[in-house]
Amino acid sequence: MEGFLITVAGVLWGCVTGVLIPRPAYRLSVPAGGFWRSVCPAGHRLVGFGAGWVGRARCSAGDRYGQSSLSVASVTAGVCGLLAAATGARPELVVWLLLAPVCVLLAVVDASAHRLPDVLTLPLAVAACVLLGGASLLPGVGGSWTSALLGFLLLGACFFVLFLVGGGLGFGDVKLALVLGAVLGWYGWPVVLVGVFAGGLFGALYGIGLLIAGRAGARSRIAFGPFLLAGALAGVLLGASLS
Repeated sequence: MEGFLITVAGVLWGCVTGVLIPRPAYRLSVPAGGFWRSVCPAGHRLVGFGAGWVGRARCSAGDRYGQSSLSVASVTAGVCGLLAAATGARPELVVWLLLAPVCVLLAVVDASAHRLPDVLTLPLAVAACVLLGGASLLPGVGGSWTSALLGFLLLGACFFVLFLVGGGLGFGDVKLALVLGAVLGWYGWPVVLVGVFAGGLFGALYGIGLLIAGRAGARSRIAFGPFLLAGALAGVLLGASLS
């Protein structure tokens, strides 16, 4: 019964936070180096609660833009529900539920604009380390803060090397790797390997699918962030289930 209630709480948290994602996702989905959107394509000012940052993007003319709140909330609810079901009543569940909506936001922005904004990735990396450090002080944790920090450093370094040698990664992926290294490293090195491999596999399968469908060429670039995040989710679910 306890596990069921925790899962339901995770789903509800995902629903509540998921409906807040579309507006910031639309505002942040601009080319690298560009400013955050403050107007719609027709030039009307974006309006709404929270200085136009909360809820689905809506302009002063009444038009709506970006992803629907229902679809994003459904994805976020599913992610949070899976994390809650796999982790149970362990302290790190609070960390996963706090990080998950921001990760969904990152995935939406990268899929829309091939961009992982520093305003999200860098604070998220710091938050992951700080929150996991706090969780490690509580009884009943399922992971190690030391291995999380090592994962943070080493996965970031590995991705940076791949970026330098032209491994097809953007610098935003390097900064995202800091986050992924911390959360996967919490459960140990085998989980880091599984998460990174799963992300690469998901991205490769998607690219092959595009090639088969004739929607991309051999030199086409895809947004890799969503697949890295999906792989990290798979790794965390595995680590939480086995810990």
